[in-house]
Amino acid sequence: MRAIAHDPLPGSFYARDVVQVARETLGKRLVRVTAEGATTGRIVEVEAYLARDDAANHAHRGQTRRNASMFGPPGHAYVYAIHARFCLNVVTEPAGVPSAVLIRAVEPLDGIELMVQRRGTGDPRNLTRGPARLCEAFGIDRSLDGWDLTRGEQLWVTAELMTDPQPVQIATATRVGVTAAENLPLRFFIAGSPFVSRPGRARRTRQKT
Repeated sequence: MRAIAHDPLPGSFYARDVVQVARETLGKRLVRVTAEGATTGRIVEVEAYLARDDAANHAHRGQTRRNASMFGPPGHAYVYAIHARFCLNVVTEPAGVPSAVLIRAVEPLDGIELMVQRRGTGDPRNLTRGPARLCEAFGIDRSLDGWDLTRGEQLWVTAELMTDPQPVQIATATRVGVTAAENLPLRFFIAGSPFVSRPGRARRTRQKT
């Protein structure tokens, strides 16, 4: 039973160019519901991983058991493990085209006490700043790999655009922590947000609200 009345983004939102989806995911709300309670956060930082000519993409060398979800339908989750922690991606473009958007950081909104309990820290800026911290705070693990985000159950992204009265300023920079294709400007974040994991050198564009 859904605990929060926010409609999930439809599959058609994800079935588009990965860069377009990445930019338009900014400002949306990530929702996670477990038996412990609900947590939500405003998405403030993402990275796009291209299906072609992107050596940092996990599917660059083809399909494996680990990356199989990237080849599935758009609007499903791709969750992978790194150093005993997890990272959440949303799969984009048609099935068979392995592209995805990594959710790097969110601004905590609901269930902050639960996030603190899971993370063991009371600093709100560090609860969900970075993909592994985000997954720990939201209780996201490998069991959600392949999860259908369009169902609006357990884990989803809302169609509600969480924006300020002023237009969102989107900054573009290179991705973090990749050793291949490191110069591609495929990281996007809300300029000025204190919850971004690493602002870095960036250029800004304006997105209408």
